[in-house]
Amino acid sequence: MANGFKSIFTVLWIGGLWVIGVMVAPILFKSLDNRVAGQVAGQLFRAIGWVGIVAGIYLFVYWLWAEGLRAFQEAKLWLVIGMLACTLINQFAVFPIIAGIKPGISQAATGMFGGGLEQWHTISALIYLVQSVFGVIYVWRDAR
Repeated sequence: MANGFKSIFTVLWIGGLWVIGVMVAPILFKSLDNRVAGQVAGQLFRAIGWVGIVAGIYLFVYWLWAEGLRAFQEAKLWLVIGMLACTLINQFAVFPIIAGIKPGISQAATGMFGGGLEQWHTISALIYLVQSVFGVIYVWRDAR
């Protein structure tokens, strides 16, 4: 049963990352007004973030339970930890910053390293990309 949940959480999390990031979000921005597309995409990214938190915690516990401390010698556990870290950073650090900037609709950079909406979207997208690549590597390694 635990192995079945591992598979379900893997599909929901990693499959969801790729479907939302590669298919849904681009279609939204081609089909809708940018403001509306951004709002819908933001809700989807937040939702898959919560799926990632639940799935990541489950997969972390699963691998520790299945492999014991040897799990820390396996790339699969470190990929899960990396993906979970990406999810937590986006969900609890970057998304709140973006939400705080949006009311001002500022595209201008502020401070030494910027800080405008466009920059924070780029940072979030790069974190999401790293997480998605980790996910593909995880699926590839888990299939072996």
